[in-house]
Amino acid sequence: MSQPEVRAWDARTGRWGDTLAHETSAGELAEVVAVAQAAWAELRGLDRSARAALLDAMAAALEADGERIRALAEQESALGTARIASELGRTTGQLRFLAGVVREGAYLDAAIDRANPDAVPPVADLRRMHLPLGVVGVFAASNFPLAFSVAGGDTASALAAGCAVVVKAHPSHPATSIAVHEALVRAARETGLTNPPVGMVFGVDAGLDLVRHPTIAAVGFTGSLGGGQALMRAIQERESPIPFYGELGSSNPIVITGSAAAERAEAIGDGLARALTGGAGQFCTKPGIAFVPRGEAGDRLLAAAVSAMDAVGAQTPLNTMIGERYLAAANEAGARTAVRTLTATPAPVQERPSVAPTLLEVDAADAGAWVFEEVFGPLGVAVRYDGSELDSLLQQMPGSLTASVHLGEGEPVPDGLGELLALRAGRVIVDGFPTGVAVNWSQQHGGPFPAATTSQTSVGAAAIGRFVRAVSWQNAPEQLLPVELRDGAAGVPRRVDGVLVLP
Repeated sequence: MSQPEVRAWDARTGRWGDTLAHETSAGELAEVVAVAQAAWAELRGLDRSARAALLDAMAAALEADGERIRALAEQESALGTARIASELGRTTGQLRFLAGVVREGAYLDAAIDRANPDAVPPVADLRRMHLPLGVVGVFAASNFPLAFSVAGGDTASALAAGCAVVVKAHPSHPATSIAVHEALVRAARETGLTNPPVGMVFGVDAGLDLVRHPTIAAVGFTGSLGGGQALMRAIQERESPIPFYGELGSSNPIVITGSAAAERAEAIGDGLARALTGGAGQFCTKPGIAFVPRGEAGDRLLAAAVSAMDAVGAQTPLNTMIGERYLAAANEAGARTAVRTLTATPAPVQERPSVAPTLLEVDAADAGAWVFEEVFGPLGVAVRYDGSELDSLLQQMPGSLTASVHLGEGEPVPDGLGELLALRAGRVIVDGFPTGVAVNWSQQHGGPFPAATTSQTSVGAAAIGRFVRAVSWQNAPEQLLPVELRDGAAGVPRRVDGVLVLP
């Protein structure tokens, strides 16, 4: 029986195109995983410098094919030329950033405690550092056809750790995925690898087969709560458990104090509108709920947000299913008792799917846990409050990727607010908006469930930590030790007998 076809998609028109491939059968997936396992054996033979060079070569290959990749990604996502160009730059940038992290070597967490026969009891020589897990599965996201896809952050950080990767491509951008994968394979061959360290599969069944495969040592996922929970159940059925690093959903609340609204209502309102409608509201860090003070200043803030959102007009979703789910969720939220729709309903875009930017308003007395439910698309809920009501509302806040607070000039953070936001979110933002996630050493992109399934980050240097495990060697001869744990200069930061030693 033949597998279902994988066809090109044009989000700008809502039409399917030519057949590009077919969904991956169980037998084909086993072959892809076997190649990845062979690639991991090759990667284990590379030193850190060679592994960093591989990441750099992959970035260069993506840039060399950039014109083709950008055109395909724009067609399949309808996110626009500027956004796709920026995303390709982010994708190549994070590959090069992680290459630098690999060369620096601190992620290894290398430590040496020399033997001390005079201690009571005597202490043996003990040396510890991180090693790669093996072959990992990565699930591409719908909303970032490049930066969270085949060559995205999960793939880049797994390769940086020294793992091989099998990517389950997202059906919303198959042509882009194929083009990116071809560039990565070419880069691997140009750097001398026989087996490409990134494999790719298509289809829901292939995704389930991937997480169940006994060779897979960990899984990185960015997607919906329902999809993530389905994969978690499949993993729980394995004979041997593996880590599942899922980013599943987040409301990213914003708290605006009365002083902040009084001082810069229009600027905050305009920024809120931009954050709600950027990428058609399909960012995982879109602020889905804003706590806006009652009164004239809050009214001005919302008027500015409504004006900016109405000016945006109808927007194109990534795919038909996302558009349909958005419309259903927006209609359900807007139909709730005491909820007011502030924005206009724009005319639909001709000859393609479209969604309407929507801002709802509800009084704090009528708000409930539903205001924290993520709606994927350009919808936000403004909860009007007085100071005394804020704490009880925020106590209902589920785990979130981000939480933001806008303060007046010189205004202290309200008592307990900063601690509460830090308990519920992975990144706390002051006087800013959560969209835009920098790739650097200090980034945390994760949070308590359902924002993520663990406390790890999927962005930044620390993202490598998801795909390594610690090993200690006791009384080991030098030839058995990794280079970074041998006596003499190691070229990486190490803690030796409790003292941090820099290279």
